[in-house]
Amino acid sequence: MSTQLEALRRHTTVVADTGDFEVMRALRPTDATTNPSLILKAVQQEAYRPLLEAVVRDHPQAGLPELTDRLLVAFGRRILDIVPGRVSTEVDARLSFDTRATVERARGLMALYEAAGVPRERVLIKIAATWEGIQAARVLQAEGVRCNLTLLFSLAQAAACAQARVQLISPFVGRIYDWHKKNAGAQWNEAAQAGENDPGVQSVARIFAYYKAYGIDTEVMGASFRNVGQILALSGCDLLTISPDLLKQLDQTPGDAPRRLAAAPAGTARPAPIAQEEAAWRALLNEDAMASEKLSEGIRLFVADARKLDALLQQGRA
Repeated sequence: MSTQLEALRRHTTVVADTGDFEVMRALRPTDATTNPSLILKAVQQEAYRPLLEAVVRDHPQAGLPELTDRLLVAFGRRILDIVPGRVSTEVDARLSFDTRATVERARGLMALYEAAGVPRERVLIKIAATWEGIQAARVLQAEGVRCNLTLLFSLAQAAACAQARVQLISPFVGRIYDWHKKNAGAQWNEAAQAGENDPGVQSVARIFAYYKAYGIDTEVMGASFRNVGQILALSGCDLLTISPDLLKQLDQTPGDAPRRLAAAPAGTARPAPIAQEEAAWRALLNEDAMASEKLSEGIRLFVADARKLDALLQQGRA
């Protein structure tokens, strides 16, 4: 009998959500995603410390932003030696509300990859799905730089990303689940809210259905999982990016992973289109307490880890 991971691969592209090279070698994902938190976690391990030290040593005159980007690209290049597909590399979250700075930083990251001989199609530039981030992605996509819009919690964000023709979005299942569970408090019923009834799963399913109904090419990659049940409930999603612990659990569990998501049959009524003018979009996001709060919180957390990474780079220079 096949494992759940093998079965899942029949319907969905499996992506590793980690900076750990050994996990990738063992579990053979197609793609890999990174973020400031994952890179920070990796460089604090003895096995990966030499990468940070080499970046600092080889670029003594570089400022912190350049050092950070060179470190991210160093990780990305190593990852691409392992996975056959793409790596996602994130723009500094401190630029999440600055369209121009995001575009420039993304161009710089892509230039570093291309200087190392990495073709564009193997890199996704991760950007927070703020209004400013989505507009930056619109510019970059027009230039042939593929983007992965992250910290995505609502259909409004997803619809704007589709209009900007981004390559891929990463709706965060687990963080949506976290918000609803905390908000419900003592009224939360874990069994009743599991699997297809999980609010995070339902959010991704709505986005997937919207995209397929309108023939949108942007890829949907469920992210930020808390348990295997959430993953299996999204079998059939274009991609799923999964942490090492959950990848191992799937790999060690015999069983099936039947398709749960699929395009609606022809003739099915389409959902109402989402308004995409800036004011209307901001109003929609503001009305969604969960999406507004989790987007802001996610940016703050990534900024905090970016600052910790800055401190490690500065220590490396000492």
